[in-house]
Amino acid sequence: MVRIIVLRLGHRYVRDYRVTTHLALVARVFGAEKMIVTKIEEDVKKSIEEVENNWGGKFDIEEVENWRDVIKEWKDKNNLIIHLTMYGININSIIDKIRNEGKDIMIIVGAEKVPREVFELSDYNIAIGNQPHSEIAALAIFLDRLFEGKELEKNFNGRLRIIPHERGKIVKRSDSIDNSY
Repeated sequence: MVRIIVLRLGHRYVRDYRVTTHLALVARVFGAEKMIVTKIEEDVKKSIEEVENNWGGKFDIEEVENWRDVIKEWKDKNNLIIHLTMYGININSIIDKIRNEGKDIMIIVGAEKVPREVFELSDYNIAIGNQPHSEIAALAIFLDRLFEGKELEKNFNGRLRIIPHERGKIVKRSDSIDNSY
């Protein structure tokens, strides 16, 4: 199974609290195991830990000071570096090649202006569309295309679980969950 790590470059305090939280939530549910951040507010980590405690699964958030070292270490292990940017090549023209490489992937998403060096260090600079767009949406679309929708069938084995229902809301606690679906 391919490992997915998300590297969030930058964090504009107050403004990006919800964006970084939503990036982590999307990364978690769409198949990533970890998000590395260069800056983070403590409330972001608490929100994700609360989701993990209630809804299950394992997802880590790690804060680092030097993103360059993280990227270089990942590359030294012969893993892929994917930078999501509106300036990259369209996802439709490259996703099959990436999927077929079978390598672990680090996905870079920026908050602040991304340094030119990131474009050069990345194996692929990929655009969901060559127009301004949300990094949250870009991450979700990229991961969904990479896993071809299969990530949406993952069982997180949490204390809380939504039972799909055409109308209404059904949330079960772990003592009444049927883990067969």
